[in-house]
Amino acid sequence: MERMYDAIVVGARCAGSPTAMLLARKGYKVLLVDRATFPSDTVSSHIVQPLGVAALARWGLLERLIKTGCPPMRSYNFDFGPVTITGAPGTQDSPVAYCPRRTILDKLLVDAAAEAGAEIREGFTVKEIVIKAGRVFGIKGVSKSGQLAEEHAKIVIGADGLHSMVGEAVRPEKYNHKDPLNAGYYSYWSGLPVGEQFRIHIRPGRAYAAAPTHDGLTLIIGGWPIAEFQSNKDDVEGNFMKMIDLVPEFAERVHRAKREARFAGIPLPNHFTKPYGPGWALVGDAGYIKDAITAQGITDAFLNAERLASALDGVFTETRSFDEAMNGYQQARDAHALPIFEMTCQLAMLAPPPPEMQQLIASIRGNQGAMDRFAQMNAGTITPAEFMASVSA
Repeated sequence: MERMYDAIVVGARCAGSPTAMLLARKGYKVLLVDRATFPSDTVSSHIVQPLGVAALARWGLLERLIKTGCPPMRSYNFDFGPVTITGAPGTQDSPVAYCPRRTILDKLLVDAAAEAGAEIREGFTVKEIVIKAGRVFGIKGVSKSGQLAEEHAKIVIGADGLHSMVGEAVRPEKYNHKDPLNAGYYSYWSGLPVGEQFRIHIRPGRAYAAAPTHDGLTLIIGGWPIAEFQSNKDDVEGNFMKMIDLVPEFAERVHRAKREARFAGIPLPNHFTKPYGPGWALVGDAGYIKDAITAQGITDAFLNAERLASALDGVFTETRSFDEAMNGYQQARDAHALPIFEMTCQLAMLAPPPPEMQQLIASIRGNQGAMDRFAQMNAGTITPAEFMASVSA
């Protein structure tokens, strides 16, 4: 008898593992595959914003992350040069953010999916998406031992990133597209403590941030407009350090610290992708991607994993049609994402804030409630419209 899964999830990182875990917890037969083995690293944002932390808490995984020694970030510090404001990014229920190494976070999520009952195949390279009469039916691939396999499912979920094999096979519509807007890079430093704070430094044409992560290291991520990508890419370190030097007080500390890894980073496009069709669905960067300047990628992946798992539960239990459930998934995703998407694209151009925003930033300095709401807006805890309404009330 042919083996049939309820769902095959391609990609086992921050979108795929939670999707597989949540479906498996509902009793569905799930296969989760990834060409990587875990723990392993990936080029990615690191920040889990407070809404993402709340998702980890709902899943019973937050304490596991805390036990890995990942320091919390209780405040966000925005240095605009003439004005600096500091606020809390979260709410009373979920007050902090984290900046975990992906070697640790992704392994934690894969293990949680396995504990939930999902079948995990690490080191499995998908070679083909099986499509018959316009419908996706499964995958063909090769295990790390070289064994060929073909597996079928009611739904194949692409959680395999920007260049998703599932997405490339089905070629879904993309919308709200914007080309890459800046070139961002990051690395890790030892001997550079920043406390329980996410530091953001904004200067004309440049922006960078520093966050505490595992093993006493500090992540620094920053970049320049995409127009400078070609001219700067042959000396990333030199141009990165020139950017750091724009804030002399912090630069002095960075020069005394030790960089512990090579620079990593790639320019990212900005777009939404239709996340479903006959026999397939997309989640994470495969379905929606934007510049990393607002550090929303992991949190988006977590929240959309929940939305997708809920939609598919309705399909599998036959309480909702496929099109109804998946259209609801898309609409909920887009309604949540669009305000921060538009703000991200504006910030990613690294242009000076318009005069009215400069005036607003100056006016809220010293007003802790307003500064908290500014930090919450940048963390995605509240929308830009909610922030503007709160400060104009």
